Amino acid sequence: MEYDQNNALLRSEISGLPSPHRGKVRDMYDLGETLLLVATDRISAFDCVMPNGIPDKGKVLTQLSLFWFDYLDWMPNHLISADTADYPASCRGYEADLAGRSMLIRKTEVIPIECVARGYLVGSGWKEYQASGSVCGIPLRAGYDQADKLDSPLFTPATKAEQGDHDENISFERMVSLTDEQTAQTLRDTTLKLYAQASEYAADRGVIIADTKFEFGRDENGSTILIDEVLTPDSSRFWPAESYAPGSNPPSLDKQFVRDYLESVNFNKKPPAPELPFDIVEKTRRKYVDAYEALTERTFAHS
Repeated sequence: MEYDQNNALLRSEISGLPSPHRGKVRDMYDLGETLLLVATDRISAFDCVMPNGIPDKGKVLTQLSLFWFDYLDWMPNHLISADTADYPASCRGYEADLAGRSMLIRKTEVIPIECVARGYLVGSGWKEYQASGSVCGIPLRAGYDQADKLDSPLFTPATKAEQGDHDENISFERMVSLTDEQTAQTLRDTTLKLYAQASEYAADRGVIIADTKFEFGRDENGSTILIDEVLTPDSSRFWPAESYAPGSNPPSLDKQFVRDYLESVNFNKKPPAPELPFDIVEKTRRKYVDAYEALTERTFAHS
């Protein structure tokens, strides 16, 4: 296991297992009939992975996903267990590294579509709206301001990019051509239902979920199930309701803070990314922990 100077896990390595497939944040080990998903503390912005990590970030992502899997229990998901005692013998000796940041999951046929729900007009959606009055090609009424709540949440699918590439927003019709009509409708309806339920829950706890993305797969029976991470600060835009005000980009409990820092130092958005200063690391960690504690109403177990 490789940790940085702040004790953030940058790379996992389990002897006796083949090297994992490494995404921007997660390391995935093929165990044969199942997969082991390890959330490291790596952080990416503008499709670049930073050289240092955010301590405990992977634990927040995993614990928050587990919370949502349980809360949204009507929707089947890929989780088998997050208890290291249930992991295969090949993982023994790594329990301390894996605890709290890993999941044993079912293999699925991944549906290569990012399923995005947008409830507020912000980010790239706001920029497009200013230019053309639409979001991801969907026409909107006139009169919205930045960060306004939309009259109805939008479903805006995107193609799932390979590492280092940008996801590409696509129309619903394009999504149908990449999947099929029934699959596209199921994913759209499920995404908006998940978003509506989670948003209502979060609002009661002082958190606005401005937007989020879900990923889905098909299990061995061909059923659609929820996979990957769910409603985390990496996959969502969380705003504290107390500081929300339309007309500007609200402060957020997610990695937007890192993006803003990189913009302030004129990062060219190409590798190699600069090392994050200690105070940026600490403040980012605090935002992730604050999001976890606000949404789960639990105290985060510090490492």
